[in-house]
Amino acid sequence: MTMIIGARTSLYRHHFRSSCCLIQDEAGHQLQELIEALISSRKATMSLNQPPNQDLMVQIRWLIRRDMPEVLRIEEESFEYTWSEEYFLSCLRQRNCIGMVAEHNHQIVGFMIYELHKSMIQVLNFAVAPEFRQQGIGRQMVQRVIDKLSQQRRREIVLEVRETNLSAQLFFRKMDFRAVSVLRNYFEDAGEDAYVLQYRLQRTEQEFAPGLSPKNRITNYLDASDAA
Repeated sequence: MTMIIGARTSLYRHHFRSSCCLIQDEAGHQLQELIEALISSRKATMSLNQPPNQDLMVQIRWLIRRDMPEVLRIEEESFEYTWSEEYFLSCLRQRNCIGMVAEHNHQIVGFMIYELHKSMIQVLNFAVAPEFRQQGIGRQMVQRVIDKLSQQRRREIVLEVRETNLSAQLFFRKMDFRAVSVLRNYFEDAGEDAYVLQYRLQRTEQEFAPGLSPKNRITNYLDASDAA
């Protein structure tokens, strides 16, 4: 099964919105069926007893202007609703916006755009070239951002993923991100909901309101499949 790694915010609203409702049973029946199908596919793959792929060694560095053609190619191959070159450059002109690429054999194989805020990092756009997926590139890039967190300053990473992007949801779950809220009709291009995913240093149950849990339907289904 090919996993598509890609996460992004709305083309029109890329700032985090705090006024959102918590995920409990908000995910619809369609999402439940898709998750069950994905779990069945994962079990079938695991039954083949194939050894895991080794991570491809890449150089992770700042994005520079001459990288844009390859970044735009990956963007076009990864998303139905794409950022234009002008939009990329507009984001990168902001003082708190950072562009990062993964390079292998002088070829750009992944990119990430993120913003630095006072207490958090927000990922705006992230994708790995289709021909280089499932080789640990996305994991290395996310880990690089995680390594920037500290107890004294920025303690969390947030991003939004489309409700239907199950592969991205499962990828970030493996990186210890958790879905904490849902934004209704967040992606204006398709009128699609977004899940807000969060990675936090030293997550504790006390951070959530009484009776609520950081687990959601995605977490519950995967935990159940692992125990089977």
